[in-house]
Amino acid sequence: MKMQSHLGRARNLGASRSGVGPWWIQRLTSIALIPLSLWVIFSIIGLLGADYAAYQEWISRVGNTTLMSLFIVIVFHHAQQGICEVFHEYVHTKSTMYTGVILTKFAAVVLAGACLISIFKVAFGG
Repeated sequence: MKMQSHLGRARNLGASRSGVGPWWIQRLTSIALIPLSLWVIFSIIGLLGADYAAYQEWISRVGNTTLMSLFIVIVFHHAQQGICEVFHEYVHTKSTMYTGVILTKFAAVVLAGACLISIFKVAFGG
């Protein structure tokens, strides 16, 4: 048994400063998603009834490809970070928590990658 005060044992443990970074990233991604989501919604409304060729012409514009790719990356990062936070806060079995976090991050990377490949394939005529 160590002769240490409660404060001494608590230092460098827990959420002290470790949760501020992810908290800020979560807030920044949510703020970035506001205009991007509005852009996606209005773009989809503008493309209602359009055929594949019109969509391909629209997504092949550099600005639209860039914004759609940015939207996908931010959405999946924001989602996985939020889901991982739920695992950290509410799942108390370490093995289950780490399994959930790893699977969530893996799924986010795979799904975001699939979306980006689809966007680039359509945009560049593949």
